[in-house]
Formats: sequence, C-alpha cells, structure tokens
Amino acid sequence: MTRKFVLILALTLIFFGCDIFKKTEEEDVIARVNESYLYKEDIKDLVPEGTSAEDSTFLVSSYINRWATQLLLLDGALQNLPEKNQNDYLKLVEQYKNDLYTKAYLDILVKKAIDTVVNKEDAQRFYDANKESFKLNDDLIQFRYINLPLNPINLDTIQNRFRRFEPKDQRYLDSISVQFKSYLLNDSIWVKLNQVVEKLPVITSENKNQLLKKSNFLKIKDSINLYLMQVNDVRSQNDYAPLEYVNSSIKQIVINKRKLELIKQLENDITKDAIKNKQFEIYK
Repeated sequence: MTRKFVLILALTLIFFGCDIFKKTEEEDVIARVNESYLYKEDIKDLVPEGTSAEDSTFLVSSYINRWATQLLLLDGALQNLPEKNQNDYLKLVEQYKNDLYTKAYLDILVKKAIDTVVNKEDAQRFYDANKESFKLNDDLIQFRYINLPLNPINLDTIQNRFRRFEPKDQRYLDSISVQFKSYLLNDSIWVKLNQVVEKLPVITSENKNQLLKKSNFLKIKDSINLYLMQVNDVRSQNDYAPLEYVNSSIKQIVINKRKLELIKQLENDITKDAIKNKQFEIYK
C-alpha cells in the first residue's frame, strides 16, 4: 500500500505540476534528478519573510530533499513496477483528476442554486419524522445561577429578584453582575448536566440530582462561595432532545439533503441537455 500511495502521489505531481520542470535554461538550477530540474524560481516563496538564515537554510534543504526523493521514487517505480500496475495507477490518477474537477464545478453550481434557509416548519417536520434519532445520551437542564461571596450585601434583594426573574429583575441583576464571581442568567439555553458539574465545583454526587428537578430552586454554600440556582426545565437521558437543542444539527442535515438532491438534479439536467444538443449519444 505504501508503494502504491507513493506512486500515485508522484504521478499526481507529474501530471498536475509538470510545469515545475519545464523551465528555460537561462534560469538558475539548484538541483537535478536525472532529467528533471529544480530552479530558484520554484522556491522563491518558500521561506516566509523574517525567517532567520539558519531556519531558511533548513526549509530550503528539506524541500529539495523531499523533491528529489519523490522523483527518485517515481523513477524507481517506472523502472521496476509491471506495466499493468503502472497503467492501473495512471487510471487512478486520471480518475482523481476528474473527480476534483467535477466536484469543484458541482460545488459552484450548488452554491448558486441551493436554498440554505431552514424555517421552523421545515425543522419541525424533519424532527417529527426522525424523532428516534434525537434521543439524548446525557441529561440536559435549563437553569440560571449566580456565584456570590459569602454574606453579600443585599442578599435578600438579590435572591428575591433572582427567583422572580421578571424583566425588571433581569435588568437589575445584569446591572450588578460585577459583584458576581460567575453567573449564567440566560436560562433559555439547554446545557449538559455534566458540563454544569465540571464548571461548578459546589455540585457534588449528593446534590447533583437536585438539578434534575424541574422548577427547583437551590441555595448551596461552600467555604467561600454562595450559589443561587434556579432550574427551569429538564430532559433526562434517553428522553427526546428538545428541538431547539438540536436545531442547528437539523439545519445542517436538511441543507446537506437538499445539496444531494440538487446535485442529482443537476447531473440529470446536464445529461438531458447534452442529449438534446447532440453532445451525448449512445450507439446501439
């Protein structure tokens, strides 16, 4: 497999980059392998500006050695591999070239034509049709928390506003957030419980399950901190993931599905047009 890979790589360099060896004799040659030459022009952009003399020498030397090794391996392959193997590899190189060109062309066509808007109705339909694929492997919670020093000023006010959490309370808490050691007030997002446990060392195996109780308020202390936590909603392991939690994944899946359908349509249209315009015929 190693010999096959090296030969395909070397043949690819020859067929796609053969211009590197087609230089005029006036240019300065810096290396030769049999009838192939490497010129100063070929490595003019190799060394980044500002590179030290020592590093520049190392980069150039390494490049020349790699260039020579590839050509020597190719020469050895051409001399020693059976002709049938060489023909098979040439076909692989040609197929690789064709695949590169056709993929690049289809990507351009798809980019111009594809609809990348996935509205709520599209996402909901896909979610409903594939719900079994969205079972959770982890517990999820929607919650907010504040990490305060022990015995903070105005604790009663902070706690009351934190629990009530009306718009005016949210604005108040945001305005005094400089007092918090850490906090999360956006309780509309879903987070994995194990991420919460990692971030908040006050959560232990004994109190972790308290976070899996919907609409639960927790007030937990350690030696230096006070934590206020409010759980809004919970999804347990093996429950179905909330749509909003997997929405970005659904969007990407739907767009990829549209892309595949569009590519198939483009291929069919191109073939039909070629037949219509007498560019493509099948002889019986």
